[in-house]
Amino acid sequence: MIARSAVAVFAAAGLATGSGAYPGGTPDYQTDVAPFCAGCHSSLDAEALAGAPEARVQKELAENKHLAQIREPGERSGYAKLSESDRSELIKHIQAVDANAEVSLAAPDKVAPGAAFTVTVEVKGGSGPVVGVGLVDRAHRWWARPAASAGWQVVAAPEIVGPDGNPQDTWLGKRAKDAGRSLSFVNVMGVKSDAVAGTWSTAKVRFKLRAPLEPGSVPLAAVFLYGTEKASPLGTVTNAVGRKSPVGGFTGASGRVRFSALKQIAVGP
Repeated sequence: MIARSAVAVFAAAGLATGSGAYPGGTPDYQTDVAPFCAGCHSSLDAEALAGAPEARVQKELAENKHLAQIREPGERSGYAKLSESDRSELIKHIQAVDANAEVSLAAPDKVAPGAAFTVTVEVKGGSGPVVGVGLVDRAHRWWARPAASAGWQVVAAPEIVGPDGNPQDTWLGKRAKDAGRSLSFVNVMGVKSDAVAGTWSTAKVRFKLRAPLEPGSVPLAAVFLYGTEKASPLGTVTNAVGRKSPVGGFTGASGRVRFSALKQIAVGP
């Protein structure tokens, strides 16, 4: 959702559609987004939900929303098909994915009003094959807005460097040129992590921003959307058309919403 629209597209890492958006990113939606739409994802820390009722916060944490389903699966759950020992092993693999997933934001401490500058988001891990990376105005699961809401303007197409070290433009290229490709959210493709081998993909995205004209302290954070189960040999199932999906399916809550540290950038002379 561009700051000027409120399209609920964090199917990015979540809402299953006929286009196979979960867990393959947002193949049909090339626009700005905010993380509140990732309802099928879990959070790893309560701080990302600060201010919500405690019971609601606990419900969203991965331990309760995701791993609890694996420990005690319902009769129709995909996890019910696994033995108890396999479920325990799957949990270990998922915990390894989470322990090794990282997102960081590199940005200047101060910029001049109206100045153009570059920020870099680096991510590590996530099961792939696609992860989502974006810029938002706060590190909060439900209150974050696209970066433009804080006054930052994206002035060029983001530069995506995939896990193989090469530039990526396939996802961005699906957006019409005349619509502009200066987005604050992208899909990074080619992600492949292996929780057994302990290997984790890395990638980076460079965003070129223009600072607000008004002086002040302006917030900026990076959001990282990733899956967990497909990094485990026990966490993947193949459907009738040969597409691989997380064993927990859409309701398994196996995706994650993570944030970088919030950065307050001084805008001034």
